[in-house]
Amino acid sequence: MYGCIAVGAGGFAGAILRYLISLAPVKETTVFPIKTFIINIAGCILIGCIAALVSKNVLLNQELILFLKTGLCGGFTTFSTFALETSDLIKNGNTGIAFLYAVLSIVMGICVIFAAQYFICKHL
Repeated sequence: MYGCIAVGAGGFAGAILRYLISLAPVKETTVFPIKTFIINIAGCILIGCIAALVSKNVLLNQELILFLKTGLCGGFTTFSTFALETSDLIKNGNTGIAFLYAVLSIVMGICVIFAAQYFICKHL
């Protein structure tokens, strides 16, 4: 039961945080969805750090892990929005930008997870 509450509270916090960031007044001069891209990369850094802390037995409380990893990161990251924006770019004739956005999001997301885990594991 506490696990469900932890996930729900984390999801609430992550979704609110994502919404607040989406309101940031960023002058977007291209069709590239920069705010969603930044949110996805930040979420990948955060979940990479959490996973590293868990693997080093620094973070042991299961409810806190559920709150952070499943709840906060799950509510914060925006893969469904990413997929929708990519399909919209393609539908609107911006296939090159869609490809760039998809590849950068996936490759950078994976790279920053490795980097976050390496940094935390090396310095603990």
